Amino acid sequence: MKFTELSLCDPVLDALDAMRFEKCTPIQAQSIPLILQGKDLIAVAQTGTGKTAAYLLPILHKLTKEQHPEDAINCIVMAPTRELAQQIDQQMEGFSYFVPVSSVAVYGGNDGVLFEQQRRGLTLGADVVIATPGRLISHLSLGYVDLSRVSFFILDEADRMLDMGFYDDIMQIAKRLPESCQTIMFSATMPDKIQQLANTILKNPAEVKLAVSKPADKILQAAYVCYEHQKLGIIQSLFSEQVPERVIIFASSKLKVKEVTKSLRHMKLNVGEMHSDLEQTQREEVMYDFKVGHINILVATDIVARGIDIDDIRLVINYDVPHDSEDYVHRVGRTARANHDGVALTFVNEKEQTAFKQIENFLEKDIYKIALPAE
Repeated sequence: MKFTELSLCDPVLDALDAMRFEKCTPIQAQSIPLILQGKDLIAVAQTGTGKTAAYLLPILHKLTKEQHPEDAINCIVMAPTRELAQQIDQQMEGFSYFVPVSSVAVYGGNDGVLFEQQRRGLTLGADVVIATPGRLISHLSLGYVDLSRVSFFILDEADRMLDMGFYDDIMQIAKRLPESCQTIMFSATMPDKIQQLANTILKNPAEVKLAVSKPADKILQAAYVCYEHQKLGIIQSLFSEQVPERVIIFASSKLKVKEVTKSLRHMKLNVGEMHSDLEQTQREEVMYDFKVGHINILVATDIVARGIDIDDIRLVINYDVPHDSEDYVHRVGRTARANHDGVALTFVNEKEQTAFKQIENFLEKDIYKIALPAE
């Protein structure tokens, strides 16, 4: 389906034309008409499906065509991390190029100038506020943010926000919104806690659910079946000759991330770690070092599996088998992007074999098992 077939106004279509966007993705084709009709919506879609445009485009249309106050906040987009808020803000700049809509991104950091810019945008009534929960709560607690005239409330990557402990913050923000507010929720997965949140804050929502896509064919997937204590030895033998330029190793908990990072440093490998115990500024430093090649191995929890915008990751290692098939797809989907090839290896210990078999059933194929290196 083409964007011109949806009932979007000319200034929004002009921006899409200038950005060379012609055809919509399935999530856009299904979500945009529902949002234009004013319905609350819960949409289950993975990162990389074009979901940001699926809510920004109809909101920009409605802000342009309908009567909304010029001196008030009209839309709030919540995102779990600063990185995602920045990405949404960048897309907002492109889509709103021909539209008289103002926006401000509100996220954490120790920069006083940044905080002041955010305060100004919030008090003057930016049309669209793109915010992380913690930072928006900080501004709300200072008493100068009025949410009483908000028309649209959007939660992006809602499951990840709950995983990061933002449930109370979301509810605190939701309680300040008017009854008439249209609420839109995007989530990559649909666990019970997301269903409960939807039941609490959405009114008779429409539902859009895309099937979880399979990993790209160009990703070479393989596994080692081993004991837990053999996993570090496998990494050592993999990297004994040469370390690929960019590797992400996913572990199931921040404790495991710290342990693996420490062990790899003992092997004199150039490694960084990423987990929720790090301050935002530390996370940004690690991501920057990884992007520019100061470190070539990143050990991370699933917090990073979505939303890492680095195209030339050559190897992904699942140090632990992911909790479910969708997490597996998110993790291995970090490699083989933008016409690069990539390899995804999974270490499967004796307790993880059932979980791994379920992933193979989902993928509808047996993943090749590599013989263990000689000790």
